[in-house]
Amino acid sequence: MEIAGLPLHPLVVHGAVVLIPLTALLAIGFAVLPRWRWLLRWPTAVASVLGIALGFLATTTGDALEEARPELEALVHEHAERGELLANLTVVLAVVVVAAAFMLPGPSALASGRGEVSRRVVYADKVLPVLLVLAAVVVLVQVVLTGDSGARAVWG
Repeated sequence: MEIAGLPLHPLVVHGAVVLIPLTALLAIGFAVLPRWRWLLRWPTAVASVLGIALGFLATTTGDALEEARPELEALVHEHAERGELLANLTVVLAVVVVAAAFMLPGPSALASGRGEVSRRVVYADKVLPVLLVLAAVVVLVQVVLTGDSGARAVWG
């Protein structure tokens, strides 16, 4: 897959490299700053779902690039494995983020108060923030490892 003669993978990866860590940082903020949940709830949930799409698009375009240039297979094997793991971890983060968006209490961003999450699921306010931070940190570490292996494959 190419656009104007450039492989699509490096172009897509830049979107994933920005959005996925941003989502992880938003998730950490959502978890540890309850008074800011009114602002972070839906942007974090939407970003996490978009992160899934970008993660799998990056994986798909990377596989296509590897098939088009078989001589790269030995160089990018570790990067490809790390990229697939990152795409799967992004799904885990999104599941936890969406669950937290619906289960963690917090005020509404609207003046009318519509959209306030006041219902409490037993232990959700204790367990979900911990899971959010854990999933976000794991994703951040995996982004760095994946990017590092890709940079080493390209630049040596």
